[in-house]
Amino acid sequence: MPDEEKLAAVRAALPATGAGIYLNTGSAGPLPAETAQAMAELTSVELTLGRGHVDRVDEIMGRMNEARAGVAAVLATDLDSVGLTHATTDGMSMAAWGLDWRPGDRAVTTRHEHPGGIGGLYAVRDRLGIDIAFVEPDAGGDDERTLAAFDAAITPGTRLVAISHVLWTTGAVMPVAAIADLARSRGAVVAVDGAQSVGAIPVRPDELGVDVYAVSAQKWLLGPEGMGALWCGPAAAERVRQTFGGWFSFASFDSEGGAVAHADARRFQGSGFHQPSVLGFARSCGWLSMFVGFEWVHRRGQAQARRAHERLSAIPGVTVLTPDQHMATLVSFRIAGWPAEVALEELGARVFAIARTVPQLDAVRISMGFFTSDDELERFAACVAMLAAHTPETVPAKRRLMIVGES
Repeated sequence: MPDEEKLAAVRAALPATGAGIYLNTGSAGPLPAETAQAMAELTSVELTLGRGHVDRVDEIMGRMNEARAGVAAVLATDLDSVGLTHATTDGMSMAAWGLDWRPGDRAVTTRHEHPGGIGGLYAVRDRLGIDIAFVEPDAGGDDERTLAAFDAAITPGTRLVAISHVLWTTGAVMPVAAIADLARSRGAVVAVDGAQSVGAIPVRPDELGVDVYAVSAQKWLLGPEGMGALWCGPAAAERVRQTFGGWFSFASFDSEGGAVAHADARRFQGSGFHQPSVLGFARSCGWLSMFVGFEWVHRRGQAQARRAHERLSAIPGVTVLTPDQHMATLVSFRIAGWPAEVALEELGARVFAIARTVPQLDAVRISMGFFTSDDELERFAACVAMLAAHTPETVPAKRRLMIVGES
């Protein structure tokens, strides 16, 4: 289909895009109508027929394998490399707890990691007494300076390097492959938070040289909340141990208390999953792959982000924090004289922008989706320009709609 027609069809299949200017897929993306319908139908079956049928076990396994296959297709990897989790947080925590830590061991990360990505690492630090070194990536996106900072931080005794592929704060794309090469040459395990990358940009973890790569369902894959996935590289079985287990983690049990864990990534599937959400995750991956097409998703999403970067950078009083040479689909910016929360409130009230702030940078962050129209981008940018020309004290009053009715 021509781009204009395809965009209209995509937006019709994503009803939430009509609720405002949807610029927060980096937190949670709009659900495809097809996904919501499939989840509702399965919920109805569970309500009316129950969940206790013996043959339900095979159905559960089938849905889980379908979701794993959907993620494997997105990552251009094999099925055995993918296990389901409940969030990106789960995968990153599994990597943090899966090492044989000793007091004084070192982990390296950045100052721009989301708490959901390194919360498990903080817990390891507090429990086992390890050290965490925080690297400051180059603000301008200079990969050589960023790599030099990692080179200095990854000292002897470093056991884990945990980083995001795309920083949730500035939207910068990290040089993951180069960092992984440096880390692995010194014996460190590499875990990557892919919450802001998978679905937004092409990701091929097999080519990155990392050990584990955590995936989020509800963001750029437009799936339900409470779902995620973990990709495990060939060496992960030996380098990252299973730290907890459940029925979904094991290939077999016996009456003598023995258990054999899955040899592949399924060994990290420790607990049960909400079946409508598993189905929804699979459907969203399939919808993006087959109905929309990831080549178009990636190309258009990144093009819209670059247009937003250029448009906002041209506004006097606006400072864009996202490095233009290393960006994905997130754009963070400040408006001179405007606290980020105040600016976001005005943008929401005036043009119905759905976005968020980055508190540690006092910045507004927008997520440019493949479904974002040029008109929406222009309306948003025009509102930013209006705010930049004023202060919170001098900004014109919002227009109000007066409704006159009979008493």
